[in-house]
Amino acid sequence: MLTGKQFKRAFISGANNILNHRKDVDALNVFPVPDGDTGTNMSMTSSAAVRELQVVSDDEDLSIVAAKTAAALLRGARGNSGVILSLVFRGISNGFKGKKEVGGKDLAAALTLGKESAYKAVMKPTEGTILTVVRKAAAAAEALALDDCGAVLDEAYRAAQEALAETPELLPVLKEAGVVDAGGQGFLYILDGIRGYINEGKFIESNDDASPAKSNAEESKSVVAAASGDIKYGYCSEFLITKSKNPESTPLKLKAYLESIGDCVVVVDDDDIVKVHVHSNEPGNVIQAALKIGQLINIKIDNMRYQHANADVGMDAKKDNKEETLSRDTEINRVQPTKDYGFVAVAAGDGMAELFKELGCDVVVSGGQTMNPSTDDILNAVESTPAKHVFVLPNNKNIIMAAEQTVNLADRGVSVVATKTVPQGITAMLNFDESLSSEENHLNMAKAAESVHTAQVTFAARDSVFGGQKIKEGQYLGMEDGKITLVEDDLVNAAYRVTRRLVKKFGGSLITVFYGEEADENSANVLSARLQERFPNVEVNVINGGQPVYYFISSVE
Repeated sequence: MLTGKQFKRAFISGANNILNHRKDVDALNVFPVPDGDTGTNMSMTSSAAVRELQVVSDDEDLSIVAAKTAAALLRGARGNSGVILSLVFRGISNGFKGKKEVGGKDLAAALTLGKESAYKAVMKPTEGTILTVVRKAAAAAEALALDDCGAVLDEAYRAAQEALAETPELLPVLKEAGVVDAGGQGFLYILDGIRGYINEGKFIESNDDASPAKSNAEESKSVVAAASGDIKYGYCSEFLITKSKNPESTPLKLKAYLESIGDCVVVVDDDDIVKVHVHSNEPGNVIQAALKIGQLINIKIDNMRYQHANADVGMDAKKDNKEETLSRDTEINRVQPTKDYGFVAVAAGDGMAELFKELGCDVVVSGGQTMNPSTDDILNAVESTPAKHVFVLPNNKNIIMAAEQTVNLADRGVSVVATKTVPQGITAMLNFDESLSSEENHLNMAKAAESVHTAQVTFAARDSVFGGQKIKEGQYLGMEDGKITLVEDDLVNAAYRVTRRLVKKFGGSLITVFYGEEADENSANVLSARLQERFPNVEVNVINGGQPVYYFISSVE
């Protein structure tokens, strides 16, 4: 029988396994661009649940442990792969509802519910992805019809391995790149960690020093009793920063620094106020870094090791739930609505963030390609917005699903406009009309965003062949609406050619060029001049976006 204690330990083992292999999964990138992040997203998502499980008693029923795991996964979900993973475990949790422990048949049925939960959330399910791997694992588990949990997990793992190996046959793009599906591989690592613990008592430790998923491997100790020794970062720091007129640093730089010295980092840039939350071992350094932006108010620093050492390990479930609620409430700076509508945008780069602020965006969440914010990050921003109804602009196709989860979690109305790029997000905001209803605005903003076409220029992260074309590491790649269409040795020429292609293909009266942190203003001006010469009747604007990964982002509308 599978108990709550076994499920907790098994899940942590699976989470550590994906954490240990996250770089291998990141490397399974179909495109040779430097944006492989599936392993990172799945490991950070599962690590959010590990942090929750570390304070769950070993005596809890399976249904409670599974429910807490699913809730933490949902709130910590990053990227499409992370959201799908959270939905699988939400379905599994539903299958365990009301049960203290389960046998193999109930476990197999729960896996099927997990599959169904994931498929329902995806508007157009694509076979050859993590969905296929989960579906075949669940089908094999149910077909076995045994009440032995270990045998059920073994059969699910066997079927998942076969399904993963077949993904290149289902998706030609995987076959051309010579890789299997990254999300499916990530799920397999998690399933393997769970299976190994249930069948052999094999607990996989994290081998990553920066891991938030550290856990005590000694079976005789409960995770709660060992929590103070397992805490990697001992101090929880929370405060607000009131920005100075000429700051020495930026919220984006502060977030990068905090992520290098701690975890559970939340930096919400809200106009003149920046909200900060971080777990670290150096609260003094956290404060010093924050002072470079402005004055600090509402400072709160807790010694989490001391708190755990003095906590009552035998606290009942009711007390557990109360403490969880209080903790979450302190991490979300909820504000009462003072207006009808508000906006939250996801963007990377000081220039991009500043532009959204100028357009009237209330909160800009730092994130984008390779650094997808979690559902909780976006939820925090939504509930920090003083509006009855908040429009969320993900501005990245891999952030849309995480943003959509906030609709049912927020304490106010939320509409997610499925913008896939920053230019689409900007156009969506420009088409907002305060006199219209939220539903009408949602439709209008989405329609306007779809009319915007985006060109991007980055570099090849590895030698590869794509679309029959040989690509060498370091060459510049031109992308049209997310698809690689050209390869160049000259940066400006790559940006010029890919933007020109969009104008010739779709027409337009306005070109906006955003240059990134690795490009310079002179190159941007040269590009602008060439575009203006080629299209004299089209207005060309240049903006310092400061975005990472992409040297240039050009929008045509």
